[in-house]
Amino acid sequence: MSNRVTAAITAVYGYVPEDVLTNERLEGMVETNDAWITERTGIRERRILGKGLGTSEIGVRSVLALCEKRGIDPSEIDLLICATVTPDHQFPATANIICDRLGAKNAWGFDLMAACSGFLYGLTTGAQFIQTGKHKKVVVVGADKMSSIIDYEDRATCIIFGDGGGAVLLEPNTEGLGVLDSSLHSDGGGCQFLHQKAGGSVKPATIRTVEAHEHNVYQEGKSVFKFAVTNMAEVSALVMERNGLTADTVTWLVPHQANLRIIDATARRMGLDENKVMINIAKYGNTTAGTLPLCLWEWEPRLKKGDNLILSAFGGGFTWGAVYVKWAYGA
Repeated sequence: MSNRVTAAITAVYGYVPEDVLTNERLEGMVETNDAWITERTGIRERRILGKGLGTSEIGVRSVLALCEKRGIDPSEIDLLICATVTPDHQFPATANIICDRLGAKNAWGFDLMAACSGFLYGLTTGAQFIQTGKHKKVVVVGADKMSSIIDYEDRATCIIFGDGGGAVLLEPNTEGLGVLDSSLHSDGGGCQFLHQKAGGSVKPATIRTVEAHEHNVYQEGKSVFKFAVTNMAEVSALVMERNGLTADTVTWLVPHQANLRIIDATARRMGLDENKVMINIAKYGNTTAGTLPLCLWEWEPRLKKGDNLILSAFGGGFTWGAVYVKWAYGA
C-alpha cells in the first residue's frame, strides 16, 4: 500500500456489430482479392454498423455492459470521455449523447479527437482526474463507425477500416497498479498524408465536395506506414526503458491494430515474442480509436493482477504514443 493514488482499470468491455464484411465480399465491391489484402494488412474481415446508428451506439452498449460487470449504476459515473473521429454529430459531443442514453445524470463528458491514438489520449486524460482526487469513477470510450467515412470504391482505404470499440472504467488505486506512465506526441505536418479533406471549417460541405468523395478518408499509405513503423516502435521502447522494463518483464504489448507489419515491427523493436502481442486485426480490421479497448476486452480472461502492459498507437494527424499500465485485477 502506498500514498500515491493511481488510476486503475477496474473493468473493460467491447462491442462490435454483427454484420461481417469479409475480404470475399469486398472482391465484389472493388478491384482487390483476399490474398492481396491479407498479405499487405493481415485483415480478413471487419464489422459494419447498420444505417441510422452512430458511434454512440457502440459506446452505449459497451458502457452498459461495463457497469453491469462492475456492479455499478451509470449514475455513479463522474466523467465520460469519448475518443472518436466519427462523432454522431459535429455537435453536441457524442460523449453527452452516450451519457444521456445511459442515464448517467451525474457525469459530465466530452469528445477527444486524436485519430487512432485517441484512446491513449483519453486514457491519459481520464487518469489525471483520478490521480488528483477530483473524480472516483471515470469512463473512457474508444469507438468509431469508420464505414461512415470510407469510400468503398477506394481500395487503398476500404480494405483497412471497420466499426467497433469499447470502454474502460478508471478508479483510484493505492497498490501501485493502473496507469503508471505515458509518452504522447503529435506532428501536424502529417496531416497531408492522412486526413478528411472536406466537412470542416476550412472546406465546408457542398454538393461538389460530396460528389468528389472529399468527406471520406484520404491516405497515402506508404508515407503513413513509414512514420507509423518508426514512431510507434520508438515510443514503446522509450516507455519500457524509462520504467526499467525488459522483454522478460513486459507481459503484453497492446498495439493499435492498423497493419500486421507495423505491429510486428513494434514487437521486434521491443524484443517481444509474438506470444506476448495482442492481435485481433484479422477479425475486426482497423477500428481507429476502438482497437485498444477491443484488445483489452478480448484478452481480459488471460490478464492477471500485476501484469505489465504497454499500450501503443499511431494515428492520423500525426498522433502517436505509448502508455504503461500495470493491470489491477484478475487471477
